[in-house]
Amino acid sequence: MRKHNITNEHLAGLIRDLQRVGRLNNCSLWTRIAEDLALPSRQRREVNLSKIALVAKDKETVIVPGKVLASGDLTKPITVAAFSFSEQAKEKIKQANGSILSIQQLVEKNPSGKGVRIIG
Repeated sequence: MRKHNITNEHLAGLIRDLQRVGRLNNCSLWTRIAEDLALPSRQRREVNLSKIALVAKDKETVIVPGKVLASGDLTKPITVAAFSFSEQAKEKIKQANGSILSIQQLVEKNPSGKGVRIIG
């Protein structure tokens, strides 16, 4: 497989931070997320709210190493962290009394990665 260059400086910095935090805290979750984000954009995950609603439990924290899309409805309060969100997905998460975090915010809030589920 050919290695590609990441031109998005924000994404490259996030990947470096995730790898560093993963090493410091001996947490494979963050290194796994870094590997997923390092994939080419065509291979990155896009997850609909319907899948998140189906898989996640009430008041759980989930992470999507890619983009959250608005197809489906969310009926329970869930904390969702992702690299990006569609505007409609943000609105639907807020309507369900859920919270939206960037991956960087989640790492700062929970460096050990405990209680976080990867969806994708």
